[in-house]
Amino acid sequence: MNKYVLNEAEVVLVVIDIQAKLLPVMKYGEQVIQNTNTLISVAKKLDIPIFVTEQYPKGLGKTVSELSNNLEGSSTYEKMTFSGCTSEVTSALKGLGRKKIMITGTETHVCVFQTTRDLLANGYQVFVVGDAVCSRTKANYRNGLSLMSSMGAVVTNTETVVFDLLKQSGTPLFKELSKLIK
Repeated sequence: MNKYVLNEAEVVLVVIDIQAKLLPVMKYGEQVIQNTNTLISVAKKLDIPIFVTEQYPKGLGKTVSELSNNLEGSSTYEKMTFSGCTSEVTSALKGLGRKKIMITGTETHVCVFQTTRDLLANGYQVFVVGDAVCSRTKANYRNGLSLMSSMGAVVTNTETVVFDLLKQSGTPLFKELSKLIK
């Protein structure tokens, strides 16, 4: 398994805590919604499983409607821990047999960081999509990305992920999905 190559048969998309009461206070929240929606659309077209976590949804709200409208067929997991690696999520991931995880969500330095740390500790290769994660401050965002990179996660971006999954231009799939990149 090549550490830096994404293949649709090996990967899962995990969307972490992009919730109604969290997103409004985040820097670059609109960018995160746009890029996460792009990744969700690509994942659905390529039959890549999608997991969604929600941190204490009774208090922080559900996943924002801008995303939830595009998430039919995905698996949603409520959690109280900051890490998305609950026993339920860990069991479901193990059942899929896929070892690469693409991550989007909030906040970069808390829930995204702890989920990444725990996935790496469990032997997964993690791709943190840097333009699809956010924090309340730029300093926390940068620190979270730095910590995850130093632990061995691949910090990438939406376009790199999409084109790595597509592999080549000129195909009908490329023509359809490349329209999502603006």
